[in-house]
Amino acid sequence: MSLELPAPVLCLASASPRRRDLLWQIGVPHKAVPADLDERALPGESPQDYVERLALEKAMSVRNRRERLPVLAADTTVVLEGTIYGKPVDRADALAMLGKLSGRVHQVITAVALATERSLEIRLSAASVRLRELSLAEREAYWQTGEPAGKAGSYAIQGFGAVFVESLTGSYTAVVGLPLAETAELLRAAGVAYWQGRGA
Repeated sequence: MSLELPAPVLCLASASPRRRDLLWQIGVPHKAVPADLDERALPGESPQDYVERLALEKAMSVRNRRERLPVLAADTTVVLEGTIYGKPVDRADALAMLGKLSGRVHQVITAVALATERSLEIRLSAASVRLRELSLAEREAYWQTGEPAGKAGSYAIQGFGAVFVESLTGSYTAVVGLPLAETAELLRAAGVAYWQGRGA
């Protein structure tokens, strides 16, 4: 006998399985409607402004499709010395990014936005991550796993890339892609309940 999942109370403007897993973790039944946007940074745009703009644009893009449920969206970027490290365009780009991050502390900034009929709210979360020294051979082997493609900074802390992380200061879930404390704060303010769906 199959178990019926609760009706969604939220629309997630993302195709990210990581963000979906995190919402299920805190018991928020939801549906996913990806927002297809140009994610390039604007000239002179700061990393904070960049993630905030994209999170807001994603939320409003889906909301404007006559979506009746509250729409949650997030955007995450990796920052080293003021430079934004987004998703790699190819193997060479990924290896170069990982080389830059190797043995150094970088920041991971995530913005989360919630669009409802009445309001559009946003929260920001930042964390500092230190990766250990990574050899070229190890970076090459990591690329072959397929994990770096589509990941900001070319690594995933919740996946194979966890073996690179020496230390983390701040929110782990923000680094994964959806800061849960800030997300829960937005949901509470909008009257959207959590702890009601089945865990992942």
